[in-house]
Amino acid sequence: MRKTILAASLASAVFAVPQLASAQAAAPAAAAPASPHTFTGNMSLVSDYRFRGISQTFKQPAIQGGFDYSHTSGFYAGNWDSNVNSGAGYPGGSIEMDFYGGWKQTWGDWGLDLGTIYYYYPGTDATTANFPANPKNGKTHGGNVHNWEVYIGGSWKWISLKYSHAVSDYFSLPDTKGSNYLDLSGTYDLGDGWNILGHLGSFHLDNWHTSTDLTKGSYTDWKLGVTKDLSGWIVGASYVDTNAKGSCNTANPGFYCFGNSAAGATKTKDASSGTLVLSVSKTF
Repeated sequence: MRKTILAASLASAVFAVPQLASAQAAAPAAAAPASPHTFTGNMSLVSDYRFRGISQTFKQPAIQGGFDYSHTSGFYAGNWDSNVNSGAGYPGGSIEMDFYGGWKQTWGDWGLDLGTIYYYYPGTDATTANFPANPKNGKTHGGNVHNWEVYIGGSWKWISLKYSHAVSDYFSLPDTKGSNYLDLSGTYDLGDGWNILGHLGSFHLDNWHTSTDLTKGSYTDWKLGVTKDLSGWIVGASYVDTNAKGSCNTANPGFYCFGNSAAGATKTKDASSGTLVLSVSKTF
């Protein structure tokens, strides 16, 4: 009887060893820690590039794209580019390149964003013949067109408010440092990939206005639209409008009456008038 028990015990031990080894071999490896770094890219096609409500492409389509880096600490940096029309204030240029960086963080439903952005237009060459002088003091600008801003933004759930302040002359318009823009926006999730968008913006062009519409650069803009996520591709339609002075009436032209070229324009358009903007974009 004891031999039988001993034999059974030995047999049990023999079979238990490979089972234990098998269980150990099947144990999953420990997951590698998540990287604190995130890199993404984006691309889009729009029927009209509207910057703060104003057309930058003579109401023609634009191809846009960029890259973004973010760290779990909240710091981020990126680049975004688009084609533009020289008649929108970029003599000799056709590309906008934006470089930005900052820090943002969220606490529950609340968020904070602090940063800076530099707008660069390679190839631009402003002269007294193709770029406006300040109507209040006659100052002029020559050379490259650019703009540098700092900003602070806050958010609560699906609503955000952002203030941008020019620390250089605003897009090189002489003596306009301090111009600013206030952006109130919201994106509400309707479910099933649908979102509704709303925006109200207010721009103040500092040290420029006189009594004529040609010098009135401050305005309010607004947008209302909808987007749909189609397997990672975001298609959208938005109505964009402003109360800016953009009339191309030769008797009293507005500040935002743009030509199809900075020099030798053959056509003009009100770059501030309302329009429907269609878009398709993807982040990867």
